[in-house]
Amino acid sequence: MTAATLAEVLGDLDPEQLAAATAPRGPVCVLAGAGTGKTRALTHRIAALVVGEHVQAREVLALTFTARAAGELRGRLRALGVEGVQARTFHAAALRQLRFFWPSVIGGHPPNILPAKAPLISEAAARVRVRADRTVIRDIAAEVEWAKVSQITPESYVERSSAQGRGGVGDLDAGVVARVYAGYEAVKRDRGLIDFEDVLLLTAGMIEDDASMASTVRDQYRCLLVDEYQDVSPIQQRLLDLWLADRDDLTVVGDANQTIYSFAGATPQYLLQFRRRFPAAAVVRLERSYRSSPQVVETANRLLATASTVDPETQVVLKSQRAAGPDPQWLVAAHESAEVAAVVQQIRSLVDSGVDQREIAILYRINAQSAAFEEALTEARLPYTVRGGERFFDRREVREAVALLRGAAHADSSVSADGLVDQVSAVLASVGYRPEPPPGPSKARDRWESWAAIVEVAREVQARGGDADSASLGDLVEELQHRANSQHAPATDGVTLSSLHAAKGLEWDAVFLVGLTEGMMPISYATTAEQVAEERRLLYVGITRARRHLAFSYARSRSGSDRRTRAPSPFLSMLDPQFARDETSRGGRKPKASRSASCRRCGRALTTAAERKLRHCSHCEVHVDLALFERLREWRKKTADEASVPAFVVFTDATLTAIAADRPTSSTALLQIPGIGQVKVDRYGEDLLEVVRAMPESTQK
Repeated sequence: MTAATLAEVLGDLDPEQLAAATAPRGPVCVLAGAGTGKTRALTHRIAALVVGEHVQAREVLALTFTARAAGELRGRLRALGVEGVQARTFHAAALRQLRFFWPSVIGGHPPNILPAKAPLISEAAARVRVRADRTVIRDIAAEVEWAKVSQITPESYVERSSAQGRGGVGDLDAGVVARVYAGYEAVKRDRGLIDFEDVLLLTAGMIEDDASMASTVRDQYRCLLVDEYQDVSPIQQRLLDLWLADRDDLTVVGDANQTIYSFAGATPQYLLQFRRRFPAAAVVRLERSYRSSPQVVETANRLLATASTVDPETQVVLKSQRAAGPDPQWLVAAHESAEVAAVVQQIRSLVDSGVDQREIAILYRINAQSAAFEEALTEARLPYTVRGGERFFDRREVREAVALLRGAAHADSSVSADGLVDQVSAVLASVGYRPEPPPGPSKARDRWESWAAIVEVAREVQARGGDADSASLGDLVEELQHRANSQHAPATDGVTLSSLHAAKGLEWDAVFLVGLTEGMMPISYATTAEQVAEERRLLYVGITRARRHLAFSYARSRSGSDRRTRAPSPFLSMLDPQFARDETSRGGRKPKASRSASCRRCGRALTTAAERKLRHCSHCEVHVDLALFERLREWRKKTADEASVPAFVVFTDATLTAIAADRPTSSTALLQIPGIGQVKVDRYGEDLLEVVRAMPESTQK
């Protein structure tokens, strides 16, 4: 294509996009809300710099987080007649430099890249005599990735991971994870291999140590741009600083409201502090939403308006540029099956009214929530695809569980004295199922959620039988087989089923946000103010995926029960206070009342499960004695090992955090801690108080 003129490049931009595209070379921060055309602004800025002859195309390095995004940048630039710009992911750019400079800086051929961590993690675990199944190995691998992109070594892992509220993987404490991490690094060195995080770390080290390499790289790339800047990790920022050196020709584009990957090492702090680093930076806000209707935009803005962590300097307030659409829907059902039916009925109505099935999405917090919707869509003869995960009955843990249940049913076809749900729980206990979920986000948690979904199917089958003893394992296996057969039809274009995380960067005409109960949104293991804030941002991302139709749904109880045992997500009352009042008047359960219904510091009402666990609102800083917290974890592990039970059965991390914050000194004070009742005080109270008394109050908070 013939190169466009500068007038053609700039001709159809809105005023804010034009300001971003034409800002002088130097530090520029583009705060781009959801659906405001950030990629357009970024590509047109690059094109304007090149076409206006401010920089040569080969001197531009545009950094993204996915190969797909890099390809889209290159495609758009080609459409503008701009060729030769390097648009790459951080890893691709670093790997290119590492391979080119390795022979001259290090010597010889660069090491091979390890395709997957799991085999070496497994070997390292065996070396340090840690028994771990496949799921735990995957969780350790994810933790190692987080540590490396956060520039945390095995030696500093215990202290720094605990300071950030992590401190281990499942039942493995931080010390054990640190040993496996160190063993993994040793195995990797022995084999002459590097992993993907090493690509960034080694490239950064080579630039720091070799002046010639640093000079060559900086001469090559004189103009740097970063997309999705809210998602950079510490090692990516370190590499960016090395590429930039003492120059300031840097453009960043991002939205702190869409930071949802903190668990993987992403941090919005570099975006939030950009003006502090570059006081003369041009700041442009893109707030015109070309994606969503005014009703969707107003809902998204209302959610953020209630946040206490929003920084006014970097906040964007969306303004819809689209025609008015319908108001958001509120689908409140007596139980989960009714919720699923209501959602599918609304989808059928949309399809009948002319909405393309491919333009409809059901978004949920965890992948296990897809199972009920897969079944209902199949029965309704509505095609669907599952994004970012396997269909429910294709998941390894589900296949294994069904095989175990089938074997148990064949072994004894008679009706057990125990109810079906108890029988299923007992069978699944052989592979690690427990009534309580493992703490924190992990592959183990995902696996537990799949098993819990099977237990819920058993509960439905048992309820259909009329009493606990009338349904058998054979009945359940038959039901599971029927569902599997119907859901194993070839995947076709249709309604999209996706977790909220996997939906980032996508959009649909109609979005259904489902399962919005307290404990699911925010998720139960979000126990700190920052974790709850990230859950709010995750819901914001979900809302802003919708162009025109938006619906929120939740069930007052789980399937098979008419008792109202669940409260709506506290975020729903923030979206529409009238909804909360109406729901209460209809008999919907309020969030649980508790001994700590108000903040101990300021008296503010505690609206989320996480706040009530800590007995402090998100507005007040909670001081946790980290040294005491670690000692409590050690005591818990020893106690759990002696009793041959999982650590969370003794106390959850959230309860230990509250103890480390309050430092109770009596049994009465222990009873004020959420998660501790009289039984646990009688069983563990004296030993626990002895741990607290033995630890002098730490100055590290």
